[in-house]
Amino acid sequence: MSEAATHSSTVAVARPELLASLDPLLREWLPRQRWFAGKGRPVTGFSLVGGVELLPPTAKLGLLHLLVRAHQPLTPAQGAAPHPGDCYQLLIGVREALPPRLAPALIGHLEEGPLAGRTVYEALYDARPAGVLLEALRTQARIGELRFERDRRQEIRDDLVPRLVTSEQSNSSIVYGDTFILKVLRRILPGNNPDLELPLMLSREGCARVPAPAAWMMADLDEETYVLGVLQPFVRGATDGWELALRELAKGEDFGAVGDLSGFGDLGGFGSEARALGRATAEVHTALARALPTVTLGHVQMGLLVDGMTERLEAAAQAVPALRPYAPGLRTAFEALADLAAEGHTWTAQRIHGDLHLGQCLRSPSGEWSLIDFEGEPSKPLAERRMPQPPARDIAGMLRSFDYAAHSHRPSVAGWADACRAAYCTGYAEVSGADPRADPLLLRAYETDKAVYEVLYEARHRPDWLPVPMAAIRRLAASP
Repeated sequence: MSEAATHSSTVAVARPELLASLDPLLREWLPRQRWFAGKGRPVTGFSLVGGVELLPPTAKLGLLHLLVRAHQPLTPAQGAAPHPGDCYQLLIGVREALPPRLAPALIGHLEEGPLAGRTVYEALYDARPAGVLLEALRTQARIGELRFERDRRQEIRDDLVPRLVTSEQSNSSIVYGDTFILKVLRRILPGNNPDLELPLMLSREGCARVPAPAAWMMADLDEETYVLGVLQPFVRGATDGWELALRELAKGEDFGAVGDLSGFGDLGGFGSEARALGRATAEVHTALARALPTVTLGHVQMGLLVDGMTERLEAAAQAVPALRPYAPGLRTAFEALADLAAEGHTWTAQRIHGDLHLGQCLRSPSGEWSLIDFEGEPSKPLAERRMPQPPARDIAGMLRSFDYAAHSHRPSVAGWADACRAAYCTGYAEVSGADPRADPLLLRAYETDKAVYEVLYEARHRPDWLPVPMAAIRRLAASP
């Protein structure tokens, strides 16, 4: 890490005129990124949280690591209370001119400031800056406020060729030689990020269902620690569960009426996969319950949980008129859970995945399932994502994912989703000893809460997909 380690100056980065010169370019570029959380609101300015030169920008190729806070008008949900703005991790390359291969990475040309006349771009597209990150992790470098740590039990070679994963993600990922994948977190919050915390815990528990972190990036600023990225083994040749489900569904394109599974054989081969995925989920939940404290949720705690679900339903019904006729029926799912808690029933809560769906699961060529991306829902506060919750929340997320896969097929095959959901719950029960279907009120409440979230999301971002969660809304609203 000799090159980056010797260029740890923060002088140029900290100069206010540098951020001022970047400001107009970032205002245009940042809102276009998939991982930018403040879409629909203009950016009114930026402030620098932290900055380090990983390669000096005065050289032929420079690399700036910036933690930048984007200031935007408040939403009605944020109220009138002061909001500091979201903090983003930026890796900015600096060149005199971009070669054609880096054209998609262009941020813009600087006309003024300390780097006037230079071109700035998204550095993760470029192999050399991406290699600087891996070398920093490999050598456990400390550069300014940046700290790179690693698990010495895992070998990290210095000759791994990087490539950026270009599919749309809520963060950014670089694959190194089909050996490791580095997840670069974009929206940065202070505190212990579960995307590092939980895989480390599971590794210590010997749970093989989650790739063990090989290295990680941190920043120490104003007595706060920020997790910036996690390097994990790359599951070579793996297929994510969503892609595998759609592939199996496509094999039955010539079946007859909706709900007729005769063209699929054994669920298109996915029934056994759903069952195995249920077993994998239960193994992860069991390991997390061993590694971290569990809590009991009684009448008071469940009342707060139900209140949150009800508030989300009311807000979504206000925003999406199509949801309003079903709101009374959906509310009964939450009321039934509250009534059960009032009778003295209790539930166990523990650390869970927090955002589980088919796309967060990888099937290796050998047939083994792994769970990835333990960050939770990025829109929620970090403290909320780290709270113990009933495992039924993860299970409900996966059940909804089977439903999405079935409805993405034309014509939709509700029976395929039902069979996969049953197989998944069966597999979960085989490992955990508790069948999620044995607590139907809890499962229905979490499925309803998830479907309400989906309706709001699709209405705002993908209106063509709105019929998918609305089909579940009709079913859940009519459930006894």
